[in-house]
Amino acid sequence: HLDQHRLWDPNEFAVSCFKIIMYSIQAQYSHHVIQEILAHLDARRRDFPRVRAGIIQALLQAVAIAAKGSIGPTVLEVFNTLLKHLRFSVDFELSDRRSSLSSACFSTSAKDNDERIVQNAIIQTIGFFGSNLPDYQRSEIMMFIMGKVPVLGATSHTLETNQLGDLGTRRMMMMMMMMMMMVTTGYSAKTISAALPAPFLDPLLSPSLMDDCELRQLVLEILHNLIDRHDNRAKLRGIRIIPDVSDLKIKRDKISKQDVSFMKKHGQQLYRHVYLGCKEEDNVQKNFELLYTTLALITIELANEEVVIDLIRVAIALQDLAILNEDNLPMFHRCGVMAVVAAYLNFLSQMIAVPAFCQHISKVIETRTLEAPYFLPETVFREKCSLPKSLEKEETNLFFLTNQMAESLGGSGYCVERLSVPYVPLVTDEDRLSRRRSLVDTLSIQVDILPGCNLQEKVNSTEEITFETLKKAIDSNGLEEQEKEKRRLVIEKFQKAPFEEIAAQCENKANLLHDRLTQILERTVRPPPSPSGNAAITAGRVHYQSIPVYEMKFPDLCVY
Repeated sequence: HLDQHRLWDPNEFAVSCFKIIMYSIQAQYSHHVIQEILAHLDARRRDFPRVRAGIIQALLQAVAIAAKGSIGPTVLEVFNTLLKHLRFSVDFELSDRRSSLSSACFSTSAKDNDERIVQNAIIQTIGFFGSNLPDYQRSEIMMFIMGKVPVLGATSHTLETNQLGDLGTRRMMMMMMMMMMMVTTGYSAKTISAALPAPFLDPLLSPSLMDDCELRQLVLEILHNLIDRHDNRAKLRGIRIIPDVSDLKIKRDKISKQDVSFMKKHGQQLYRHVYLGCKEEDNVQKNFELLYTTLALITIELANEEVVIDLIRVAIALQDLAILNEDNLPMFHRCGVMAVVAAYLNFLSQMIAVPAFCQHISKVIETRTLEAPYFLPETVFREKCSLPKSLEKEETNLFFLTNQMAESLGGSGYCVERLSVPYVPLVTDEDRLSRRRSLVDTLSIQVDILPGCNLQEKVNSTEEITFETLKKAIDSNGLEEQEKEKRRLVIEKFQKAPFEEIAAQCENKANLLHDRLTQILERTVRPPPSPSGNAAITAGRVHYQSIPVYEMKFPDLCVY
């Protein structure tokens, strides 16, 4: 009836009909209505966009009523069907846009806008549905959606987004992250490990390093929804130097053992994505605000003495990033990073309430207010802010100094020795694979498996031998001093560096060594000799005596 009389656009009558139906039947049968609407949506998937949007909006009303009770086994079916139609809508929109471009029509067609209506209806339906589910079902839906998020460059995916191209894939990622933000709103797990399990954390943080500032913002907002268990985010909105944090009335609980364990396992992942997120060149003010809020929420919800030291190390590394500028960032981004560090250390100093530490932070902020206001968030993020032409490394009175912070925290139970170890982002598998050398380097005679052997030493080893080089080689005292210095640095590193960094570095070396050994063996190892080692000729026939495996002699490369 609704099809024949074209009552899906507008759909007020259709929505009223389904509301009557949903309220008239028993709750245990409501999932049958939802299945019928989904089946009808599949049947009309190539219909006009506004017709499909009308069906989806009717589905939203039915789901809103059913979510108050139980919709049985159709939870994943609803999400799967709607995600499939989201992919269809993006495909239709991009196809129409490509055809309009090929016909020299560069204006956005009305059909494109109608497809946006379909997409918004799907996002609203999934977000509303997910946010009204019980927490145990909501966590499953979060995992389900993250498993469907497409990846740029992937050759295959469950949603078949490889046919959409990079633009379509980015659109799908953006819209699915918007769904995730709606689903995670109001979600409060008892422990962070329950809210951010490892299979969910890795795919969530991956888009936070993509070259799309809006996508990175959505990822950080989702992370805030999951970390903030006491509704403190509204109090931290914006980025500023807070005169008195106690006025915010921050709510927090004692750090649980589960949260301490979570930070030991996954803290480096969070630090890494905050640090690398500050380096993105397309960051705008909102990105810096969200990065600051991320650090503040970690401090409130997850920071014990060990985490506080790690967060200070990250802040110092960000300050060095802006001062040294090895990544050639624009001046606005360098000043923005400095402002994030100032706002966060001001917040942290008041949260841990160590007088000497607070005094150092306050002194630097006062100096910046007079001499370098562009290092503070209230100035740098203001329109038409005058930025400096260069940052001088010698102006130490404008910077937060590691030695003074370590001295101020020394008598307060913090492991200040770790502050002297510079923060280095955790190296992931993708980083290691991207830096893997070519096969020619791997099969070179000068295989880099000896400690202290690097590329520069390989280059130097091929230099021409002269009198000076021989003289240096004879000078054993200099070599002994160099070896002692190397050993001292290694011992100091293992004494002061965080366990996570040492473990990550050792794991990277072990994996790289294993990969190279495997490649060498694949290239050089020949099949072992035949087990028939001894042969005797009797009456014109050859008789073989089988040699036991444990007596066989294999090439040296086969034995390890």
